[in-house]
Amino acid sequence: MTLQDLFRYVSQNPSPYAMALVCVPLLALLLNMWSGKTAEEVLRFKYGYTVLVYVAAIPGIFALTLGVYLFLFERQSVWQMNLITQVLPVITMAATLWIIRQKIPFQYVPGFGKLSGFLTLIAALMGILFFLDRLHFYAFTYVPFVYLVAGFVGLLLVIRFAWSQLF
Repeated sequence: MTLQDLFRYVSQNPSPYAMALVCVPLLALLLNMWSGKTAEEVLRFKYGYTVLVYVAAIPGIFALTLGVYLFLFERQSVWQMNLITQVLPVITMAATLWIIRQKIPFQYVPGFGKLSGFLTLIAALMGILFFLDRLHFYAFTYVPFVYLVAGFVGLLLVIRFAWSQLF
């Protein structure tokens, strides 16, 4: 089964996938109601919040990356967007993160920094690849490939450092 086959199946049978994505923000609302009012009570549920963040963010980041790839590299039209596989996961991620942030700061959610770092790395990589794609970079050079890879990794490290200094 290819990724295209999976998306075709989800598009033909959207109900289970859509219901699963809609349940994630609802579970965040329920957890907000159960977690209590004081900071000590809320922090007891930090691992529950972690699970909800990851359940919402992994499909959301994947859909966001896929959408950027389809629009920038495959030249897909906005009119051909699949709402179930490309838009609903991003909306679910945004809604879930907003609901969770109302109750607990993200600095207390274990692993959230790793997730934002991963998103930063994906965004930087997509930006670099788009730049190289637009540049039509065809190099016939005597520079060893190892130096090109080292420069690419160095550029990623600089972007990561700059991002960490911004936020």
